[in-house]
Amino acid sequence: MTPPLPPEVGLPSRHRVPGLPERVTVYEVGARDGLQAEAVPVPTAAKVRMIRELLAAGLPMVEATSFVSPRWIPQLADAPEVVAGLAEAGLDLARHPVLVPNDRGLDRALEAGAGALAVFVSATETFARRNLNMERWEAVEAAQKVTERGALEGRPVRGYVSMVFGDPWEGPVAPGQVAEVARALLDAGCYEVSLGDTIGVGTPGHVGAVVDAVVAAGVPRERLALHLHDTYGQALANVYAGLLAGVETFDASVGGIGGCPYAGSATGNLATEDLLWMLTGLGVETGVDLDAAMRAGLAVTTLLGRPSPSRVVQALRPN
Repeated sequence: MTPPLPPEVGLPSRHRVPGLPERVTVYEVGARDGLQAEAVPVPTAAKVRMIRELLAAGLPMVEATSFVSPRWIPQLADAPEVVAGLAEAGLDLARHPVLVPNDRGLDRALEAGAGALAVFVSATETFARRNLNMERWEAVEAAQKVTERGALEGRPVRGYVSMVFGDPWEGPVAPGQVAEVARALLDAGCYEVSLGDTIGVGTPGHVGAVVDAVVAAGVPRERLALHLHDTYGQALANVYAGLLAGVETFDASVGGIGGCPYAGSATGNLATEDLLWMLTGLGVETGVDLDAAMRAGLAVTTLLGRPSPSRVVQALRPN
């Protein structure tokens, strides 16, 4: 049995690498993208507590939930109650975006009092049909309408592009194809576009190629984020490639929970704890307390009845 780590082993040594950003934003998606793919239902009060603990850990943005049809994702059927719980706690709802798939979802989100929104589209045709039940550009147009209406309502909107690096039905995705969709979201008014490696097939060189293509299409690097899955163990290497490419926002899910319920090969998200460990070692500031984030993640994985897949959690909390 591996003995517990000694108390002095808590954070890695810091060694700055020339050319990397001095500070990045860690955008927490565990309460939405994480829980939506979990089989065990989580009570509303536990979701609100999870979000509050992650906020207290220093995470600047903690995505709250999704206003999708409960028939599609029953785990998030309590979206109005989650938003109400956050409001009752006195939290700034602009720091807790909610995902909306269409006008009906937007109606529900606005009725619930959501303070910020997110929309999602697919870079590929097949996934758009399977996930959104519409053609790829129909989905883009629907997201544009939601974004424009959200802006009129005074709600900032973030955009997600799924299947950026590969699609289980179509195979590799051309970077130019991704760039077209990302630019469309930016033009519609999204303040940021998150590029999603939905099935985790991206590699570091591929990350650089996609970021370069999207920037060449007119999307500023400072308005890009990367949303990485660790299906093939490439997520942290891909973060490093993103840092070298000038990306300064990275999505992560505490405890590495979740994935995509519509893509069977998509395993867990990049664990927030693992991302924080690497960034700390690189001397890149995040403003997030790793220990506090770890405690929040352990509370969630305990509730889900399974150990955390985060390698950092396994190393620092072996028991």
